[in-house]
Amino acid sequence: MTIISSETKTAAPTRWTVDPAATSVDFAVKTFWGLMTVRGRFDRFDGFYEAGPDGDTIELTIDADSLDTGNATRDEHLRSDAFFHSEEHPQVRFTSTRVAPLADGVLVVEGRLEAAGRSALLKFPATERSLEGELELEATTTVDQRELGMSSGQLGMIRGPATLHVRARLKRSE
Repeated sequence: MTIISSETKTAAPTRWTVDPAATSVDFAVKTFWGLMTVRGRFDRFDGFYEAGPDGDTIELTIDADSLDTGNATRDEHLRSDAFFHSEEHPQVRFTSTRVAPLADGVLVVEGRLEAAGRSALLKFPATERSLEGELELEATTTVDQRELGMSSGQLGMIRGPATLHVRARLKRSE
């Protein structure tokens, strides 16, 4: 005789956390009316990827003050209220609203990017790879920085959209 319990056991979600030493968060934007590309990175961030029975979730939180373009004067200007306004809004945050498999190793990620007190909806593909007991997620997307209330610079010198690229190495949380 088989006894079927009325209680359904739900599998616990699997959580992976960002390894900052093996992760990069980069950006690029055209300037000088599209003639030059400014590239930069963020040096401090944290995040996770959680796979569970109710769906998957991705979150990435970035310290806006940690941006680095290799030019201290430009970096200070980008931290100002014309762009990231990092004094009042110290974090840039991406939170997924939907993560769905598309093909083998490819996910479709939808979510909200919050920066400078505003938000923009994003949808982009991401690759997922298993590497030596860890997980790697990589994605590139674009966002029109004007949606986030950021300046186009003097005389409209900064052209959108900005390109965002994240390669995150994640370790399984116990």
